[in-house]
Amino acid sequence: MTGSDVRLGTWQAVQLVASREVTTRLRSKAFIWSLVVTLLLLIGFALTMKLVDGGADATVGVTGQTAALQGPLTATGAALEQDIEIRTVPDEAAGRAQVADDSLDALLIGDGQRIQVVVKKELDGSLRNALNVLAGQLVLNQAIERLGGDPAAVGQAVAGAGIDVESLEPPFPYEQQQLVLGIIAGILIYMALLLNGTTVATGVVEEKSSRVVELLLATIRPWQLMAGKVAGIGLVGLIQIVVIGVVGVVAALAIGALTISASAAFGTVVWLIVWFLLGFVMYSLVFAALAALVSRQEDVQGVITPPMMVVVLGYVLGISILPSDPDNKLCEVLSVIPFFAPTMMPMRLAMGGVPGWQAALSVVLVVLTIPALVWLSGRIYRNAVVRSGARVKLSDALRPA
Repeated sequence: MTGSDVRLGTWQAVQLVASREVTTRLRSKAFIWSLVVTLLLLIGFALTMKLVDGGADATVGVTGQTAALQGPLTATGAALEQDIEIRTVPDEAAGRAQVADDSLDALLIGDGQRIQVVVKKELDGSLRNALNVLAGQLVLNQAIERLGGDPAAVGQAVAGAGIDVESLEPPFPYEQQQLVLGIIAGILIYMALLLNGTTVATGVVEEKSSRVVELLLATIRPWQLMAGKVAGIGLVGLIQIVVIGVVGVVAALAIGALTISASAAFGTVVWLIVWFLLGFVMYSLVFAALAALVSRQEDVQGVITPPMMVVVLGYVLGISILPSDPDNKLCEVLSVIPFFAPTMMPMRLAMGGVPGWQAALSVVLVVLTIPALVWLSGRIYRNAVVRSGARVKLSDALRPA
């Protein structure tokens, strides 16, 4: 190094820029409040899920005359995957009072030979289906008795009837909580990528428009500045995602909102961290390069919209298809493709049932994509970041310096 060369060493330069980003953003009120609000929302969601999961789907009252309907109604609800709680009331008047004050969703009255139900305003659709099935069973039983048959024997025979299914491949036993966890993972990774990626882009333009970048480039190289900015903002985002993931899972396990194993829950957090790092590095390189093409904050959104739409598309496809169809082939294929993997693969991994080779392949493809993006984004950034004024054409920025 000559006496006139004031450039810093590679890692020293990257570390200097990164530490500046970390210090500035960790101290910002926006970061602190966004983290606090997100944690409160997660804990509130966990409490809500606990309350929702802890109660029955419907509470039905029976009188002494309709008490015989308790067993058939409970069995009918179970067959329709409904948890119906039955409560015995002293008399019809007491039952009507409980319906009026919302202690009961419905009250069965009459002599028990047909279904007569009292509700406050209207009968819930799911409970209506169960009662309609029960009404049909009562009519059938009465017809069997008139013909001299035994309704209990017929009912037992009908209940024992079924089909024999042979599966060439056993289906994965998806749990409802894993599906919910997958949705939450998708939302977190989506928000983290968009917010932190946009922060990288706006930071690049802020330094370029204020001419700070010209002072910085007197001592460090363009790619070092870009790498330091990406590393610093990425570290802040990593801290945020780790705190949110760990606190969210611990709170959900502590209050009983999550009943799956702790290893499975924290495994989701680990994969969330892995995919945040991979996705952030990949997309932030693209965002930083494209943001270097413009000099005004108003123009940032326009240049980063194309890659941002890929993030949004991956999230929308995953969040709209996977919860109802976890084995969807389109999502399975897209979750392995690098630019869709950061949003879709974490959701699939949280839901479970992802073959190990698919998870490994998606990681490998993203890791192989990143060096190419480093080279491409580095060239665009180097050629465009020092040009102020009008927007730099992408073709000009791609030309060798």
